[in-house]
Amino acid sequence: MQQQAYTGVDNLEVMQEAVNYNRYLLDTVRKHAPARGKVLDFGAGSGQFAAPLSQHGMDITALEPDQLLQQRLRAQGLRVVSSTQEIPDASLDYIYTLNVLEHIDDDAGALRILHAKLTAKGKLLIYVPAFQLLYTSMDAKVGHVRRYTRGMLMTRVRDAGFKIEHVAYADSIGFFATLAFKAIGNKDGNVSLGALKLYDRAVFPLSRGLDSVAKRWFGKNLLLVASKP
Repeated sequence: MQQQAYTGVDNLEVMQEAVNYNRYLLDTVRKHAPARGKVLDFGAGSGQFAAPLSQHGMDITALEPDQLLQQRLRAQGLRVVSSTQEIPDASLDYIYTLNVLEHIDDDAGALRILHAKLTAKGKLLIYVPAFQLLYTSMDAKVGHVRRYTRGMLMTRVRDAGFKIEHVAYADSIGFFATLAFKAIGNKDGNVSLGALKLYDRAVFPLSRGLDSVAKRWFGKNLLLVASKP
């Protein structure tokens, strides 16, 4: 990840109000984390996840190329790097990357680099937007290069040398909500705070329940966990 200004900071701020969604991601990262070891938040943003995970005892390094976001991370007492070049090979036990890989032109190259940074048996957790059909003005505004299908992401991860342990779609109702936003939503890509709170409080918990049935076929996002053999 090269140093650059992130174009979706305002949407990043709004997403901090998605309480249930953010709790789900935090719980997911913790569920797959090793009992101890060195952890990298690849694309840490403003520290929405790195800060609370660090406070819970994880030895976290936050990788963030945006200089203004780096300042926020350091202000929270986090260890910050701007590039994978600052991280020695085979030095990390766990890497998680939440809604980041879709921003990277050469995602296959990024996955190969992350593979090199992990120790043997180290784990990688990826959470990305799913289905190019759901590409909206919001994706364009924040610089998404693509959205993923299950098969597409699995191929990228395997080709980088990983062994896949778990893969599933997530937020099944969000699939249809995003289709609706694409059809009738605004064209500037801004996230409505009111609509976000309504979905997060009333719909997202229901969506997570439906995921147990729909996770193999569809969802707004895609979760994958892999390890380095």
